[in-house]
Amino acid sequence: MEQFSVPPLVAAATAGNLNQIVTDRLQTQPERIILSRPLGEGWHGVSAREFEAEVRAVAKGLIAAGINVGDRIALMSRTRYEWTVLDFAIWSAGAVPVPIYETSSTEQINWILRDSGASALIVETPQNRETANGALTSKIHSVWTITDGALSHMTEGGKSISDEEVEKRRRAATPDDLATLIYTSGTTGNPKGVQLTHRNFLFECGNVVQGASDLFLKPGGSTLLFLPLAHVFGRMIEVGALTAGLHMAHCGDITRLPKDLGTFKPTFVLAVPRIFEKIYNGAEAKADAGGKGFIFRRAANIAIAYSRALDGKNISGSLKLQHRFFDKLIYSKIRHAMGGRVEAAISGGAPLGDRLGHFFRGIGVNILEGYGLTETTAGSTLNLTWAQKVGSVGRPLPGATIKIAEDGEILIKGEIIMKGYWQNDDANREVFTSDGFFRSGDLGSIDSDGYLTIVGRKKELIVTSGGKNVAPAVLEDRVKAHPLVSQCLVVGDNKPFIAALITIDPDAIGNWVKANKKDGAEIKDLVDDPDLIAVIQTAVDEANKAVSRAESIRKFKILPTDFSIAAGQLTAKLSVKRHVVEDEFAQDIASLYS
Repeated sequence: MEQFSVPPLVAAATAGNLNQIVTDRLQTQPERIILSRPLGEGWHGVSAREFEAEVRAVAKGLIAAGINVGDRIALMSRTRYEWTVLDFAIWSAGAVPVPIYETSSTEQINWILRDSGASALIVETPQNRETANGALTSKIHSVWTITDGALSHMTEGGKSISDEEVEKRRRAATPDDLATLIYTSGTTGNPKGVQLTHRNFLFECGNVVQGASDLFLKPGGSTLLFLPLAHVFGRMIEVGALTAGLHMAHCGDITRLPKDLGTFKPTFVLAVPRIFEKIYNGAEAKADAGGKGFIFRRAANIAIAYSRALDGKNISGSLKLQHRFFDKLIYSKIRHAMGGRVEAAISGGAPLGDRLGHFFRGIGVNILEGYGLTETTAGSTLNLTWAQKVGSVGRPLPGATIKIAEDGEILIKGEIIMKGYWQNDDANREVFTSDGFFRSGDLGSIDSDGYLTIVGRKKELIVTSGGKNVAPAVLEDRVKAHPLVSQCLVVGDNKPFIAALITIDPDAIGNWVKANKKDGAEIKDLVDDPDLIAVIQTAVDEANKAVSRAESIRKFKILPTDFSIAAGQLTAKLSVKRHVVEDEFAQDIASLYS
């Protein structure tokens, strides 16, 4: 078996808990601005002293409301400043936050509340509360709404609680105690509750901060967090930023992201690959609309070539000149659209693809791709600015070990691994090996330098009727790189060849419609349009270059609508629920083989 380990930079905690992050910052740098909250069209800085006082006041309110040590408190909201206050207030009260996506249905909420045994619920809006009302269990004794002044009500209600009581609660948790219970979004069955401890987070965040110190400890550094805080990636960054004292702000409304990037001006950001795809595709579409598509694509090719040359440390004078020219003409505008100060980004949740990785590095925004799961407290591997291979997901984080099983499955070990699934011994027996490694369910390989490359999901491996094993992610990611493509689902299990269902990006199709004189046409009118089919065929042809003929996409079908979270076809982190799509579009799949 292939195996690679990296020694830890920060030792596993033997005492304390996550509350020490806030109290340590208060004691060492009380006036340091560590957070910003929205104020009009700008931002209001929050010092360590102010943040700790707000956390303590809200914790008192929770205690006064009858929250006990060890209680689970469900939190359903978009990413916002109040979520971070509530996370640390819940920990300060000795309780355990249980995140819920704000897009969850009543049925999904009910499952999490019942399975976790939550005693209280905090929602963001009255609309969220309305959705949750039908999900409440008999154990829920308190429900608060953030936009209706929940934090103010808690603060007012907690005035009778002493500072001593809060300090007692803050010190109660040990490293091995439960810090949060995160339910996996999963594409099948009921979500499983992942138990992450205080030790998990302290070890993960401590080693991420030190390993990527040029990002997290950069003087004047900042990050705008727009990932869902219900997702482990967002939570890890939340805790990591506070661990580092990194200036952090939140954006919960993706439509505000361009404006918030422009006003907050972060030095690095974190996102799933789809965000970077949208940035690239949007820039290309804008160039096409202005009749400058050829120039943009030339600039993109130069950026990619420049990035590849960086690896070989052999950049020709001609390439330098062309890169400098396009930097003024194209690249600087893309960086400006990202706030103007972004130098790097961390990408996770799905494969990015080496072409997109090289493009962004070539324009001056180095995307550091990583890999992890909820069960590994977010990242288990990460590319670093000083140790990077574009196209890989990096080497193991300090303190982690990665091993490849004989069947190609990625196995992970270290202090980042969850305590286990909540009240689910059967699932725990399935995911842990006899020597303590966690079975990721993903397929990958490790090169001689310890860099991990993801091949695909073990359970998603397609076996054609000819016996060919095909990992769909390789093809899907390359097809999605085309600016007109939103989603791609590769099919072909027990079929004679590989095929695909493809959806069109509704934000990109408008310019193509105008350019091709198909005024008034909508996506549903274009699924059989020969011109659109020809364009998508180029994306398929490009993807097929990465695989053998037996693995290549022979046929595809354009669907009239895009996949969405609301329709149940995507998870909250924008992963396609394969079985849902295959069931819903079974007739379309069948037509590909008729």
